[in-house]
Amino acid sequence: MSHDHHHPAAAKVDRTTWRAAAAATLHCLTGCAIGEVLGMVIGTAAGLHDAATVALSIALAFAFGYGLTMRGVLRAGVGFRAALRIALAADTVSIAVMELLDNAVVVAVPGAMDAGLTSALFWGALAFSLVVAFLLTTPVNRWMISRGKGHAVVHRYHHAH
Repeated sequence: MSHDHHHPAAAKVDRTTWRAAAAATLHCLTGCAIGEVLGMVIGTAAGLHDAATVALSIALAFAFGYGLTMRGVLRAGVGFRAALRIALAADTVSIAVMELLDNAVVVAVPGAMDAGLTSALFWGALAFSLVVAFLLTTPVNRWMISRGKGHAVVHRYHHAH
């Protein structure tokens, strides 16, 4: 039972934490979705085996996820190597959880991987997988941010440029 109505400051901190977690997850989802969709499209169009398509999607999701974080950190004046370390610290767990979830969903939907690029099943499964990944990764990011980990390590660079 929540007693936040007795402690307005506690309720505000909790909402802010969820808001920050959702924003961090949405940021992560943007990079993951670009890589995931691109990997699925390339793999499907090229007729790659499901495992190769998933591997390509995961690799591209990490590349785009890290790249988007690094872009902002680099604009804040941080050098490339430091920006890479910051992106790795900020995004690795979030991207890994998101990729595990969204690929598991796409693979679990019967026929989705073989449906083809013009199929509503393919695109519906992919969109649904990203929604599931967002919903289930947000609590992970909230937990990490509340401990000064994950996306929390990149916050100071957001408004530096």
